[in-house]
Amino acid sequence: MLMLQGILFDMDGVLVDSELFICQAGIQMFKEKGLSVKESDFKPFTGMGENKYLGGVAEKYNFPFDVERDKARAYEIYKTLVSGNLQALNGVFDFIERCRQKNLRLAIASSADEVKVKINLQEIGLQAEWFGAIIHGNSVEKRKPHPDVFLKAAEALDLEPNNCLVIEDAVSGVEAAKTAGCKCLALMTSFPGEKLHKADWIAKDLGYAPEECLDW
Repeated sequence: MLMLQGILFDMDGVLVDSELFICQAGIQMFKEKGLSVKESDFKPFTGMGENKYLGGVAEKYNFPFDVERDKARAYEIYKTLVSGNLQALNGVFDFIERCRQKNLRLAIASSADEVKVKINLQEIGLQAEWFGAIIHGNSVEKRKPHPDVFLKAAEALDLEPNNCLVIEDAVSGVEAAKTAGCKCLALMTSFPGEKLHKADWIAKDLGYAPEECLDW
């Protein structure tokens, strides 16, 4: 019997809008290495984790990219850029409270690396203990659009994937959620609704999440 028991939250574009900051950090990191890139270069890799987000841009320009070293530098820049400047997206705290009142188990399931997830949670004031599991890109072998991060999050909550609702903002994340067997609420914070059509529900942000996505 299908019954909602757990919520698996993506991080970027769902709980916080950090896209501009990680993009600017990437631009600055590449500039230090002697490559000039644009914001639009990063868009195709949104939601896939920083290995692909940064590495995909380097590949586009056939430019050398040391994954660990260059990512670490980008995160150093990112931490400076977001300090005091990140806020939770509209509706986040109210939605989490609705979930907690329904005794739903909560997890974060993000393709971002652990360091970025921790920075974001600290900056927006979300308590790690509110979540039964925090699964990040370093936790899985294959990142979105592969379903691994959602499968691992469901397992960590001791739930079947088909009893979980994934909340996503990226096309790759919606694909990963559906492949995992989860229901999906897609938020139009990064992509227009027509690109998120595979989701079960679509909303502007968590402040507009339909009641039925928490009632099944």
